[in-house]
Amino acid sequence: MKSIAIAAALSLLCMTTAPTTPAQAQAAAANPGQAAPQGLGPAINPALARSIAKTQKPPLHGRHWMAITGKPLAATAGAMMFQRGGNAVDAACAMIAATSTMWDVLSWGGETQALIYDPRSKKVIAINGLGVAPAGATPEFFRGKGLKYPPERGPLAAVTPGTPGGIMLMLQEYGTLSLAEVLQPAIDLADGYPIDAETADNIERWKDKLKEWPYSRQVMLPHPGSAREAPRAGEIFRQADLAATLRKLVEAEKQALAGGKSRKDAIQAAYDRFYRGDVAREFVRGVQEQGGLITLADLAQWQPLVEAPLRTNYRGVDVYKLDTWTQGPALLQSLNILENFDVRAMGYNSANYIHTVYQAMNLAFADRDFYYGDPYFPPAEPRQGLLSKEYAKQRAATIRRDRNDAYAAPGDPYPFQGGRNPYLDLLQKHQRAASAAIAPAPELTARQQEQLREDFRSGTTSVIAADAQGWLVSVTPSGGWVPATIAGRTGIGLSQRMQSFVLDPAENPYNVVEPGKRPRVTLTPSIALRDGKPWLAFAVQGGDSQDQNLLQFFLNVLEFGMTPQEAAEAANFESLQMKASFGQHQTQPGRITLNSSVPQWVTRELIGRGYLPSFETRTSGPINAILIDPENGSFWGGSSNHGEDYGIGW
Repeated sequence: MKSIAIAAALSLLCMTTAPTTPAQAQAAAANPGQAAPQGLGPAINPALARSIAKTQKPPLHGRHWMAITGKPLAATAGAMMFQRGGNAVDAACAMIAATSTMWDVLSWGGETQALIYDPRSKKVIAINGLGVAPAGATPEFFRGKGLKYPPERGPLAAVTPGTPGGIMLMLQEYGTLSLAEVLQPAIDLADGYPIDAETADNIERWKDKLKEWPYSRQVMLPHPGSAREAPRAGEIFRQADLAATLRKLVEAEKQALAGGKSRKDAIQAAYDRFYRGDVAREFVRGVQEQGGLITLADLAQWQPLVEAPLRTNYRGVDVYKLDTWTQGPALLQSLNILENFDVRAMGYNSANYIHTVYQAMNLAFADRDFYYGDPYFPPAEPRQGLLSKEYAKQRAATIRRDRNDAYAAPGDPYPFQGGRNPYLDLLQKHQRAASAAIAPAPELTARQQEQLREDFRSGTTSVIAADAQGWLVSVTPSGGWVPATIAGRTGIGLSQRMQSFVLDPAENPYNVVEPGKRPRVTLTPSIALRDGKPWLAFAVQGGDSQDQNLLQFFLNVLEFGMTPQEAAEAANFESLQMKASFGQHQTQPGRITLNSSVPQWVTRELIGRGYLPSFETRTSGPINAILIDPENGSFWGGSSNHGEDYGIGW
């Protein structure tokens, strides 16, 4: 079976990659396309069209609704909300709750952020459900412990939990069902569900670390002393403490409704119980018992926010991302830079295409690493300048056609918004260091390469939902992944997001840890509108690779006419040149992960331009997406073959 699966993977990758001969590539560059079928994209490369065949996973189709997320059972939770008469926001909230309960690379103590197209206002809105650094979390505190960055895991890695508040805010403002209805699938799962092999094996992998925290050990390792202490695939995994916590939220809502409160106020009662009531008290007790910093005041003062997203227009399509507390604007900057090139004429995954997109990402992520941070803390990030088309044109002009810029430095966007850079001295130090650096990236051992990829790809999940009413939702909840510290008897795994802060302003003056501040995270849902109408929702897990994969997915659909399923399985590449947002924040200039189907002549040309390639058979990341087909009034869904992501439509 394994050999059949590998053969199938290689077959797909060959059929979705660039033309396989130089002659085909030249023909593709000379004739960039015709009209794409069924309104999915404006053009399709003829050489690519000739090679398109069945994808490994079938495309999803639906007319009334669609729900996609990281686990099949969690997608079913979304479908259940639609069957109850709920909308796409209700379904998304149920899927977030279910994936958090299933430890789909997150837990309830993590963070939730979303983009929602509201058909009533005909606008895209953003949900900020990211926790903040607790009292006492200062650079001096962490330096006093001999750390260069906040720790990767454990109680001191935790920001305040944002997922419960994020779900309840979404439900209050944009959903239609009760909290009890939306949480019921998660409660059922917490009472016991047959655990999947991926999660069970990950628990076993981290069992020695989990044993350091008493509540994590009790929940995660049901077979103490056995050769395998983690649950086995298919075993009923029970989380009694978490089930009790979720029932307390439902009870608070029920009591408020019985007392005559409105639907919104009843959900607020559940929110207050979590962040200011008995759940909060047990959460804080459990955190502090294990050495964490979070206080009752930290929980009571935090709140989720409704925000305006950031936007750019790429060749007539409006693309929306979250603000600079995420890495999302880097995708918008990359598109602005790429608009100065005819990427379609280069040919899909040709050497010129890979080089140009890699260079655009270099420049955008260099700005991310220096300028992005919490916009609620001064000084204000230069968002207008960063997203300026003129600034992008200036950045595009620095791209060399013949060589990778292994030391791309941040630019200065302030003149493009009529201001002066308050950190010009730090910027110039970055630029001087970049221009003086000539050493290539060091050779890595196999273990070092594995650790580097782990730091870049620290995962989350993604949630995508749409309905016939016009609601379109894209979410990337995260935090509290295995191995997580569980907070007392709440059953809630703590976030590890503190590690995305820096301690030294010279690295990023906008993202220095401070009590009450949000770290700049990698989490980055996406929505695109075409002709002012909702067109595409797309998201992916995978740390610093997220906006790299999403950028290529978007170009695959718009520039190369792929369906969402084809684009979700396509042969992407990955840069490891930007600074990792996790661990020790490593960077490897010029290092690139290519799909093993990329032709040798393309690889040789990239090596000649200074790239250091490695190869994998699946490189798209676990992308999930929904495209609205205006011509037929239906949904096209895509869910990558990369992991266990799954979708249901009707």
